[in-house]
Amino acid sequence: MRRLLAGLTAAVLLSACAADTENPDGPVQMESTLSACPEQPGEPARGAALMPALAFDCPGGGTLDLSRAPGVPTVVNLWGSWCAPCREELPMFQELANSAGEQVHVIGVISKDGVPQAESFASDAGVVFPSAFDGEGELMAELGINVLPHTYFLDAGGALVHTQVGPVASADELRGLVAEHLGVQL
Repeated sequence: MRRLLAGLTAAVLLSACAADTENPDGPVQMESTLSACPEQPGEPARGAALMPALAFDCPGGGTLDLSRAPGVPTVVNLWGSWCAPCREELPMFQELANSAGEQVHVIGVISKDGVPQAESFASDAGVVFPSAFDGEGELMAELGINVLPHTYFLDAGGALVHTQVGPVASADELRGLVAEHLGVQL
């Protein structure tokens, strides 16, 4: 009798494990703490200098398509949870996102990282601005960079107007860069 109960218990546990791993609708999507990426107009990006024509899904929903014009001035910050300077400056980008409203979009690109690690760090740091996911670092490779952070300032048409190499020192410096390169006073 004891063996029969043990066998039934094992069968129930195994079937429960199998039921959890078989999902006919694909992998279970966890809810993101990051906001959805903003809608972009259908117009192609235009300008003398452009970002590589790559598109990335955003854990919070939507897509960041760098081949399309953003429609509003945009700050694109490449970051990873493994990058110490990124961890220090990311809350400043959240502050910028909060104060900019719809005048300037702030979008991150999670680079060479995992979604769970990035989500955990973002949650701990109080970061909710939209971020696209580039786990393999495809954008970094296309840009020819191997260190983070890097921040790109795009005008409403998608032209690359400034590149910030390395971390920003303060929220004031970040607002100054937005004013100088995007023409938006915050």
